[in-house]
Amino acid sequence: MSDITRPPTPPTPPLKGRGTVWAIEHRFSVQTTDGFDDGWGTLEQAASEQTLPAATQIIEERARSILSSNESPDIAFDLSINPYRGCEHGCIYCFARPTHSYLNLSPGLDFETRIIVKVNAAERLREAFASRTYMPRLLNLGSATDAYQPVERKLGITRSVIQVLADCAHPFSLVTKSSGVERDLDLIAPMAQRGLVAVYLSVTSLDPALARILEPRAASPQRRLRTIEALARAGVPVGVSMSPIIPFINEPELERVLEAAANAGATCAFGVVLRLPWEVNPLFQQWLDQHFADRAARVMARVRELHGGRDYDARFGARMKGEGVWAQLLEQRFTKAATRFGLNRERVELDLTQFRKPLAARADGQRDLFG
Repeated sequence: MSDITRPPTPPTPPLKGRGTVWAIEHRFSVQTTDGFDDGWGTLEQAASEQTLPAATQIIEERARSILSSNESPDIAFDLSINPYRGCEHGCIYCFARPTHSYLNLSPGLDFETRIIVKVNAAERLREAFASRTYMPRLLNLGSATDAYQPVERKLGITRSVIQVLADCAHPFSLVTKSSGVERDLDLIAPMAQRGLVAVYLSVTSLDPALARILEPRAASPQRRLRTIEALARAGVPVGVSMSPIIPFINEPELERVLEAAANAGATCAFGVVLRLPWEVNPLFQQWLDQHFADRAARVMARVRELHGGRDYDARFGARMKGEGVWAQLLEQRFTKAATRFGLNRERVELDLTQFRKPLAARADGQRDLFG
């Protein structure tokens, strides 16, 4: 077993509020460490002492740019904004975990405890929009990590970004598993009335017990459904994302999740099968062995069937849906359920024509219409 796939020894029990306690070495590490029992019971002692969740560390960053271009044909937007790197929600399956490797941090425990905050996100967005060459394109907020993770309550970075989007009438979509989006309805609802915003709530399960170990610091399933209701009442187009679909874990709930979302006011739906890129694979498999040992082998066998015999297939067109018989059956189930509950499979179409560049500030503090 390679260093990246070697789990902690002895196995560390799960901690409340964290998706993993494994500070897995990232794939660029030049050094690796391993536990060693010196005969004095030090490994067991270290495991027993780790009884409290690791504290979250906020690391401020002044970003050089805030808009990221999308080159994947699998995704229905051109640009994305991620106010945070890392995510305290702790979702064990998060495909963004490997991005912490570029920071020389662990995609495991560090990803959920060391959160990078782009404190100048709104400033950089305003600068990007003011560029003479910028043209409005489909934009998604929080595509990699949740823009409404817990630290947003205090810092308001996402709200400052939405304020710029509102000022410039720039359309955007938003995917979140947090009720925090309700705080910003004063900005989002007026934009929705002009065809400038659509929100998608990620609802992976209706089982609170499963949600607590799958997404430990995210809002409960029932709270997310109430957020769908609140958005719908405010006139905001709202959809549901059942992603990822994990065979034999949340996959049996597919129809129930879509029905509950539709009853709450969702009007469209989409889903993505489980993806296990890079370090996510050993992290997820350890989680699976820890919480679902009775079906772990069965789950991974089905995952491999979806990806041509491999744990993961990164090819465009295949990575989001899978291939083969089981992928086709999942797609048929999803489509039939969405049709039955009146959920459109297409994303909400947003209006790009209303965009206006931000007014430039002159030295005297007044606004220059022509920048």
